Amino acid sequence: MKSITHMLAMVRVTDVEDEEAPTVLLVDNNQMSLHRLTNIFRQREFNVVTCDDGDKAVDEYIRIDPELVVLALDIPSMDGHLAALEMREHGKDCRILFAAPKRQAQLAHDATHSAGAIGWVEKPITASSIDSIWSLVLGPIPEAPGLQDLDTIHPVEEMIQVEKDEGPMPLPLPEIAPLPINPLPIEERVPQKKKSSKAKRLLIVLVLFTGMGAAGWYAWSNGLI
Repeated sequence: MKSITHMLAMVRVTDVEDEEAPTVLLVDNNQMSLHRLTNIFRQREFNVVTCDDGDKAVDEYIRIDPELVVLALDIPSMDGHLAALEMREHGKDCRILFAAPKRQAQLAHDATHSAGAIGWVEKPITASSIDSIWSLVLGPIPEAPGLQDLDTIHPVEEMIQVEKDEGPMPLPLPEIAPLPINPLPIEERVPQKKKSSKAKRLLIVLVLFTGMGAAGWYAWSNGLI
């Protein structure tokens, strides 16, 4: 930024744009207030840029990098407090002076602390009211504690949605071959039946021979043969 020494008070009015002069960004949707502020700061030989919208004001701040911002709280699209926080996020050495009516005194006080503004001035603003707080304009820039809550106040519209963690994916089960319906081959079952028939026939033959032997022994022992 240009040296703050350029912001010392000047008494003559100038309509000449001086590239070496400090720049003030005036933000208010009341055209009468903007006209009055423009005259006041031209008397101090500032280059004046005006804006009536909060979103546009942030864009203009980034574009022109002014030495001072006079910012009304009740502006459309983005209120002055939030616009000031956006400016402070882009430029830590941003000098912001809030402007608010008396009924918004507490709101202006809170916004001044949150955004780290150099102060606030009551509307309607006069040259004498600017003179009374000029030492604040030239003073140190406070910290902006509200920057820590900026995402909560004004969340990003398109945030990455983190998918819910449902645990590790299950491993695929190994393929198991189906069991055979007949575990034994057919040709191995048939001989079992044949073995069973042979055993029966052998038993019958054995019984017959036993019977014949017993009959022969009986006949021999009785002298029949």
